[in-house]
Amino acid sequence: MVFYDAMLPEVTTEARMDTVSSMGYAYGYIGSVIPFVLCLVLVLFGGNFGIGAGPAMILSFLITAVWWFVCTQPLLRRYRQTAFVERHGNPVTSTFRQLGKTFREVRQQKHIFLYLLAFFFFIDGVYTIIDMATAYGTALGLDTTGLLLALLLTQIVAFPCSIAFGRLSAKYDTGLLIKVCILAYTGITLFAVFLVSQWQFWLLATLVGMFQGGIQALSRSYLGKIIPPERSGEYFGLMDICGKGASFLGTTLIAVISQLTAGWTLHVFGLELQNESLAVGVLVIIFAIGFVLFCKADRLNRK
Repeated sequence: MVFYDAMLPEVTTEARMDTVSSMGYAYGYIGSVIPFVLCLVLVLFGGNFGIGAGPAMILSFLITAVWWFVCTQPLLRRYRQTAFVERHGNPVTSTFRQLGKTFREVRQQKHIFLYLLAFFFFIDGVYTIIDMATAYGTALGLDTTGLLLALLLTQIVAFPCSIAFGRLSAKYDTGLLIKVCILAYTGITLFAVFLVSQWQFWLLATLVGMFQGGIQALSRSYLGKIIPPERSGEYFGLMDICGKGASFLGTTLIAVISQLTAGWTLHVFGLELQNESLAVGVLVIIFAIGFVLFCKADRLNRK
């Protein structure tokens, strides 16, 4: 993913970076629907064809692996890296030396440092919602098949909405659109806290799909515009570290709060909220921190 994201500044111009990044996520989402549907059919209806649950899972992994391999071939054949930093001496030691230099430079470049810190928080909420959607729905007693189909709906909705955000970036500032996405996710989280039925989960899946591709695509292109192209691998490496580390933090926070509040219920607007709903509410704070930090970073980038 680091290498893939780092290709962005090389495959397009700065003026089209938002659009290309958005198209990448859009086609990624709609394309992945194909193996998703194949695997879903195997897992849910494999028994009708004499395929047990275990073999169905194995076949699903194989289908995904083949899909990745085949779809990667055009990229491997046509992409040529043009911007990079020359390495001298031992490749391992020089790499870690360069990484240390990058960390020092990021601390000095306040606009990049604040942006990565903001990204750590707001993408934490995004990835946590993605990772824990089915677990949360199951904890509320919702139908498993319906939850899986809702995730499929999220990817289908993300396709046109990602393209839409790419086109909006030609008319509106990228920073403004990212702020809109963060605020939208904050609202989505509040809605998730009061979620009690299957239709609400479907609505939640639709709302997530509307902003998921946009916030991911624009966050990537935003960083691509403020870093040196030849250093894109290093900076996108830091970005992906923030993203993966954030998803771990979010799920851990929800798990800990869920355990600490086990057995708790809260009555709000006539609804009885379980402890799982209270745990999800912590994401609102995470999005709020990310929003404030991003506003500061965006102001610095405009100077």
